[in-house]
Amino acid sequence: MRKIYNKSLKLAGFLAFMLVGQSCEDTLKETVIAGISNEYIATPAGFNAAVNSAYSSLRGFYGTQMGLTVTEYGTDLYATGADGGYKGFHFYDAQLNSQVDWLKDIWDELYRGINTCNAVIERAPSTTGITDAVKKQRVAEMKFLRAHYYFLLLQQWGGVDLRLTETVAPTKKTSRASEADMYKTIIADLEASLPDLENKAKSTDYGRATKAAAEHLLARVYLAKATSSAKATDDYVKAGTYAQNVINNYGFKLLPDFASVFTQGAGEINDEVIFAVQYTSDPLTNTAPTPLDNTGNGNTFGNNLHLFFGMQYDVQAGMVRDVNYGRPFKRLRPTKFCIENVFAQADRVNDSRYKKSFRDTWLANNPGTFNTAFDLSKAKVTFKAGDTAIYMPGFEMSLADRAKKPYQVLVPSAYTEALFPTLIKFMDPLRQDRTYAPGSRDFLAFRLADTYLMLAEALFFQGKLTEATEAVNVVRRRAAWTGKTAAMEIKSSQLNLDFIMDERGRELCGEQIRWMDLKRWGKLVERVKLYNPQAAGNIKDMHNLRPIPQSQIDRTDGGSASFAQNPGY
Repeated sequence: MRKIYNKSLKLAGFLAFMLVGQSCEDTLKETVIAGISNEYIATPAGFNAAVNSAYSSLRGFYGTQMGLTVTEYGTDLYATGADGGYKGFHFYDAQLNSQVDWLKDIWDELYRGINTCNAVIERAPSTTGITDAVKKQRVAEMKFLRAHYYFLLLQQWGGVDLRLTETVAPTKKTSRASEADMYKTIIADLEASLPDLENKAKSTDYGRATKAAAEHLLARVYLAKATSSAKATDDYVKAGTYAQNVINNYGFKLLPDFASVFTQGAGEINDEVIFAVQYTSDPLTNTAPTPLDNTGNGNTFGNNLHLFFGMQYDVQAGMVRDVNYGRPFKRLRPTKFCIENVFAQADRVNDSRYKKSFRDTWLANNPGTFNTAFDLSKAKVTFKAGDTAIYMPGFEMSLADRAKKPYQVLVPSAYTEALFPTLIKFMDPLRQDRTYAPGSRDFLAFRLADTYLMLAEALFFQGKLTEATEAVNVVRRRAAWTGKTAAMEIKSSQLNLDFIMDERGRELCGEQIRWMDLKRWGKLVERVKLYNPQAAGNIKDMHNLRPIPQSQIDRTDGGSASFAQNPGY
């Protein structure tokens, strides 16, 4: 199987700029990007390039620090690391405002993708040289993507400008749709896509949307809708039905080993992955369609999530930076609640996910004798290449016990914003060298464990505790250490919303979903106040929505009277 938007991406990127209308920074000023006529999209090559361009906008959100910032910063699971900016998203303070460039960049990129989808949908009937069956499938893919992009906009900002036709000329006429209209449109697009999407687990062209991906997204949409102002009595039933369809109808299965889900390379195309955002090692085709900065500070091309979860191992005794252990930007550090409660020490004897999600051992790659830093049980350490240099036991080891070890032991009481458990799901040892920022691994946007947990949630809110518990236990059994399967199972009496929230944390930690989960549960403010001291004093109900980019308000006729800012900003 080949990846669908590795080829012709430069051309697709040009088309994305040509097709964008109201997502330009200044809608009254146009810049010619390339001399490609609008008629080109009516040809087979142009049509395919436009379709691929619509997919490439996913790279502006998934696998980038921009997308990570609005999905994992400032939650119950993650707090600030030592370095980096945009900490207003952690603190919920005055730094989080309508002038933040990444909010504008995400907004513009999602609308760029939407407008490309609109163009393909409208122009498909007049495109020649492509069979009707292929056109129907591509239009269905565009409806999936359009719904996906609008759902991301809705979750972050609430009702936004709802455009279902191609914007072909600059316009300043925009308005905000209601939350109900947003959900109605998103669901209509996804349901309309189902008959014409490929009815299989993996597309013939790997990476294209399938019926399974659309049903997974529908389950997620209905769970969010169930707690929104547009909620209906059957939302949880529909969420459960779509999740069950994904589980039953396509042959997906959980991999036996949790860690193998994140194996880089061919392992990413596995029986658990429902939909992935594709990246590649080819720098010419690994870009998002927008001119994001390539400074290595976050908006570089490629899947660069490998940069942001790492602790500062590379200045410690016996260690230098290398490709295997990564380039540690120290942007995100797990909260005490994450480490001590969600991944509780007492549970780790049964549950493999802490060990397989976080690195606890670093082997010396810089032999010699060094002064110690964080381990006060010894003054110096000496290493040969390959010796253990740093070990994190995950519990408070006594000073006497640490003194017996020939390496530095980092205990929880010594964790800092620079030294902390390092999430390894996104590590990318296939990079060219130790400073190379772009990553090539695919981003796993939808996977089956998430589907099972969404099913459990939908059943729980229907009062079907036995069925909900079994859905959770499917995920927990896979996470068990050998011989611990029975110990990992829970009883129906143990299942409540707090357990579901924590279980999603254990399974999906760092996977660009937590902020949106907390929001849809109505638990963002409560959980941040309880478990994230950095933000507890600042977060308010207003923070369930992001500030509308000021550029959007400024480029609207009537300004804020026509396109209102979200309350509190």
